[in-house]
Amino acid sequence: MCRVVDLQQAVLAKNGAAAQTLRVGLTARGTTVVNLLSSPGSGKTALLERELGLARERGVSVAALTADLATENDARRLGRSGVPVKQVLTDGLCHLEAAMLGRHLDGWLPQDTRLLFVENVGNLVCPASYDLGESLRVVLASVTEGEDKPLKYPTAFGLAQLVVITKTDIAGAVGFDEAAFRANVQQVNPGVEVVLTSARTGEGLGTLLGRALAVADGDPAHTPVMAAQDHGHHHGHGHDAGHDHHHDDPGHGHHHDAGHGHAHPPVVRTR
Repeated sequence: MCRVVDLQQAVLAKNGAAAQTLRVGLTARGTTVVNLLSSPGSGKTALLERELGLARERGVSVAALTADLATENDARRLGRSGVPVKQVLTDGLCHLEAAMLGRHLDGWLPQDTRLLFVENVGNLVCPASYDLGESLRVVLASVTEGEDKPLKYPTAFGLAQLVVITKTDIAGAVGFDEAAFRANVQQVNPGVEVVLTSARTGEGLGTLLGRALAVADGDPAHTPVMAAQDHGHHHGHGHDAGHDHHHDDPGHGHHHDAGHGHAHPPVVRTR
């Protein structure tokens, strides 16, 4: 057991070092990374598409990288916004890692990009442990997922710097208890902001963009209690209890790039 824990800590430490290098390099060129985490089907792609379109309308230089196990569907959708978009296919890996992200940005990310939105793999377990060099970590949850989601996934919600509730246009139909959800969020992450959004009606549209721009301009992001307890940096925690570590799966840990040169949006396969 100790050897497994030591290996996991070593992997996360290596990722943390790569993330810090990436953060410093991107910050020096004026690019702020926003890491978006959620369960599959939360509506983050729909919301991000509208936020990217709004950024373009306002003349904000943005780009988006989206990661999935398979299909180019999300890149096609995000590409409709007219901003630079890149798809990463992880072929089974349940999260992005900092070194992987850095390789995919190299030679692709436009130099004048002010905000880079990274749509992580749909999963609230594995991605929660991996710093991607972001300056703002956002966790999204739809009204259909239940009010106890923050308690079930305390690492993801406990390390969030912004929590976004999506699909509020159907909150009444599904009996969503907003007060209970907010209370549960505050239980694991006191003081974090929780905002309401609907990609369909436009409620809260521009909030995500506004918060990201504020961080880019130097406003401090929320510091979760869990992050403060982790000696000043909020990543490097183990997975939530009950989850089998993903590196036991075949093919994990191999991140060879392929597929460069595809028409927009390019597809990068990680094997």
